[in-house]
Amino acid sequence: MIYFVTGDGREKVQKTSHGLVEALQKKRPDAHLFRITGGEWDRRAFEGVAFSQGLFERKYIIVLESLFENEEAAEYIQEILADLRAAEHAFVVVEYSPKAPIKNTIKKFAERVWEIAATEKVFKKEFNIFSLTDALGERNKARLWVLYQKALMNGSEPEEIHGILFWQIKSLLSAARSKDAAEAGLKPFVWGKSQGFLKNYTPDELKKISSTMVGLYHNSRLESVPLEISLEEFILRA
Repeated sequence: MIYFVTGDGREKVQKTSHGLVEALQKKRPDAHLFRITGGEWDRRAFEGVAFSQGLFERKYIIVLESLFENEEAAEYIQEILADLRAAEHAFVVVEYSPKAPIKNTIKKFAERVWEIAATEKVFKKEFNIFSLTDALGERNKARLWVLYQKALMNGSEPEEIHGILFWQIKSLLSAARSKDAAEAGLKPFVWGKSQGFLKNYTPDELKKISSTMVGLYHNSRLESVPLEISLEEFILRA
């Protein structure tokens, strides 16, 4: 299985890849972690890890960083991408600003792709972050995920996105418990939209989601899982 993390901003790519590895380690607590970079490429050593089942068929997490900057490694890895995709091990491929043909080739074989774009804050004004609240209210998971990626690409921080989504859930809870906008403490426009969205959630679901949102934030403060990744996992389960 291949996970692909790439982009122009080295620091953000590294932060995302580190968070992904931490999340994988939580799911595979017995997995050994290996890191192989283009500067220390050794085909025989790589094959010894990548195509080994390990003791008691233990699965590995193998980080491949900047291998495509090494000509020999790049040629070989491209030949075996299908085998890596079919393997039981988790391969985290990390590349910084790869050429388009290489990036597109890896994407074809990757289970998940994180593409981090270099952004400037000026772009942020072009994106309406509140569009995420409508997608959440509509319970449109696909649209919410697309808008989440756009928000990140336009410079929105995960904490800001979390706050917007949490506000929507709290608004829905208030609307569900009140007879009118005044009692709910909401503006009439927000009250009206919330009433329309309530058909997509049960009261128990809203309570559970609210609790989950609180947990996501506290876990990120403890640095167990980066908020950017845990938010995406929440959206994909929504």
